[in-house]
Amino acid sequence: MTSRRGLLAFVFTVTLTGILNNTLVTPAIPDILAEFGQPDSRSGWLVAVGSIAGIVVAPLVGVLADRFGRRIVLTTCLATFATFGSAAALAPTFEFLLLARLLQGFGSAGLVNLAVVLLGDTFTGAERTHWVGRNGAVLTVGLAALPTVSGLLTQATSWRVTFGLYTIGFVTAVLAWRLLDASRPPDPPRIADQLGDVAAVIRRREVRVLLVIGFLAFVVIFGGFLTIMPVHLAGVFGLDAGARGLVISAPALTSSIFAFNLGRIRRRLSMAHLVTLAGGVFTVAFLAMGLAPALWLLLLGALGFGTSEGLLIGSLQDESMAVAPDRHRGAIVAAFVGAARLGQSTGPLLFSAILASTSTSTTLVLTSIATAAILLLGLFGPLRHTTAASPADERSETSA
Repeated sequence: MTSRRGLLAFVFTVTLTGILNNTLVTPAIPDILAEFGQPDSRSGWLVAVGSIAGIVVAPLVGVLADRFGRRIVLTTCLATFATFGSAAALAPTFEFLLLARLLQGFGSAGLVNLAVVLLGDTFTGAERTHWVGRNGAVLTVGLAALPTVSGLLTQATSWRVTFGLYTIGFVTAVLAWRLLDASRPPDPPRIADQLGDVAAVIRRREVRVLLVIGFLAFVVIFGGFLTIMPVHLAGVFGLDAGARGLVISAPALTSSIFAFNLGRIRRRLSMAHLVTLAGGVFTVAFLAMGLAPALWLLLLGALGFGTSEGLLIGSLQDESMAVAPDRHRGAIVAAFVGAARLGQSTGPLLFSAILASTSTSTTLVLTSIATAAILLLGLFGPLRHTTAASPADERSETSA
């Protein structure tokens, strides 16, 4: 394994590569639909098809990484991601584009979760929370900032040129092969025993609630925001691709602040309190974005959205590692990512179906139903209410 500093740089790179799958698509959705003569209601398919494979593949990737080592599995995922992302850029038909994105999703399914697993392999306790928060900041900033790159590049050239950025996966694959340890676990358990142990962890009430919260969070992020917002901005406010990308990037400001300081926040708030806070702010944010008569009011809602995103995503990742035995860390984290992928796939399809029979404003308002469910799970669910870290843990994080 490389040095800690080199590992952290690599983990952040893998995280950014993994979220390219959808962040490059969203500002370009109206342009893609226009080129292929597709209605707005097909926007959900463009986003969802890139995540569908991950529902099954993400947990499988975690199991394979626990059995055969991180390097071979991560390198394969990156190469697959880049290959079919490049094919999507050359798509001659809308159907071919959907197929390429589906196959690309097989590669992207393992990227974000394996990046987090590498942190869990290297750090523990408050130090792990510290770096998971930093990685969460990278993820949330990427989710918000990369659409700006996509929007501006699409406006200046075309969405096909923008999709050419997927080739960065080839570079990251080479880095994975060169930097990661090639060793495998010395005595991996039988598959049946491995799956049985993982299932026992997932059957715990707290873990099941974490999976549900992760599912709902990604339903609203990828369905309510990343799918509906570009169409809303184009139809209601008349924004072009570059301006749409800038608005979609606005949550980066608040999400990065809260994710970057996740370690400090988690010393003061329990997981239950964090979920409750994030769910409440999410709900207010979507109501504001759906009802906003002016763009500046919508931007305020987007900043609230970023606050919840920054609080919630890293906390869920860290908590999923906290409940995972070391030998099954990849599989447990991947189960969380599988739930998230289910949300990424369900959200765009669900809200596109709603959009087909109503307006974008109403669809954004209805998103608050899912966010209110997150709020209720925080208030009444079985999540732990313990809060402060020990002084030793606090010193560990400070030294990091």
